[in-house]
Amino acid sequence: MVGQYEIIGEAQRRHPTEATIDAIRARYPTEAEIDTVMTRKMRRRNGPGYEGVTLDLLLSGIKALVEARVGYPVTIAEGRWLSGGASKLQVLFDLHWRGADGTGNAVDRMVLRMEPAASVTESSRHREFEVLQAVEGIIPSPKPYWVDGEGEFLPYPAMIYGFVTGTAKPSYDSGKVSGLGQNFGPELRAQLAPDFIGLLAKLHCIDVAALPGLEHFQRPEVGSNASVIRQVNAVRRIWEEDRIEEEPVLEVVYRWLVANAPPLDHVSIVHGDYRSGNFLFDEASGRITAWLDWEGATLGDRHQDLTYAAMPSFSHYAEDGTTMLGSGMMVPEALYAAYEQASGLKVDPARLAYYNVFNRYLIAILTLAASARASRIRGTHQDVLVNYVVPVGFGTLAELGDCLAGVLK
Repeated sequence: MVGQYEIIGEAQRRHPTEATIDAIRARYPTEAEIDTVMTRKMRRRNGPGYEGVTLDLLLSGIKALVEARVGYPVTIAEGRWLSGGASKLQVLFDLHWRGADGTGNAVDRMVLRMEPAASVTESSRHREFEVLQAVEGIIPSPKPYWVDGEGEFLPYPAMIYGFVTGTAKPSYDSGKVSGLGQNFGPELRAQLAPDFIGLLAKLHCIDVAALPGLEHFQRPEVGSNASVIRQVNAVRRIWEEDRIEEEPVLEVVYRWLVANAPPLDHVSIVHGDYRSGNFLFDEASGRITAWLDWEGATLGDRHQDLTYAAMPSFSHYAEDGTTMLGSGMMVPEALYAAYEQASGLKVDPARLAYYNVFNRYLIAILTLAASARASRIRGTHQDVLVNYVVPVGFGTLAELGDCLAGVLK
């Protein structure tokens, strides 16, 4: 029965049988591609764990992938590891090829983005690739070129996109991890905030119904909450498969999220991780040059991005020491008002309340379950960083309790 709380043992999480996997899939149904990714994750636990891959191996795989897609020999040069990407392996390289039109003699700098054996966020390279195609020319973001969604050419599923310039952190506050509490300072945040709000409004106003492609997404319907429940089930499934210890309150929250899932009033492309740390900017001009990390993108409710951007984990206090700035930009109320004006879409307090609970549920599970599990099984190239973010979950768990208490009053 969907929503039934059932504890499976640690041995089953480490070495799940097909019967265990099938039972979890049946209990928490979600989108087909998400189901595929999560099922692959569980089956992989019965095989070899993460092993460090060499740069030469990845460059060889890149060459094979590109040549299979373009149909002629290419040269891969200047390959090197690229920093960033807390949950993905990334390689920067120069591609010598005939160019996008197939008739020239071009050299383009590109990035390989590949998942490790285990990740903070198990996600689909197909979906990430397709959403980058959908926003191309609308939202500044890396240009998608090729995808190896099943790991045919690379050790794990991967994609290749164009290199984009910019920095994720100001030079005077560069020590933060993955945008946590990033402080841009009063002058820079005044420059960045219009882009931060304006691009989110632009993203949510894209006419999803008119978009071609998106084959690996299940398209939601206005007036239905089925897609919201599928998202909630996907997060609950992570908790069932990855948790290290029990937190019974998360089952209470799950049942509340299912019972109170609001029907969509407008279908948007939702970035899913819209916050400081996930965009690049030019420090001199104060303009955003690219939005990154689209792996959690979905088709859903705009309030998911709005509340995520304002979460305390990605906020810091202003110079007065008391005003909390969402994503280092502005107080949540001002952020919502500016978004409403920029987008023409209503910001609904009831939906904000729902997604404040949902996003804290999501972050608590990604940190306390997915991150902790990836580190425990040594399934990633960034064990130290992945383990570092686990304690974020305990603070988020406390916030989750407060948010739930607020909506239950």
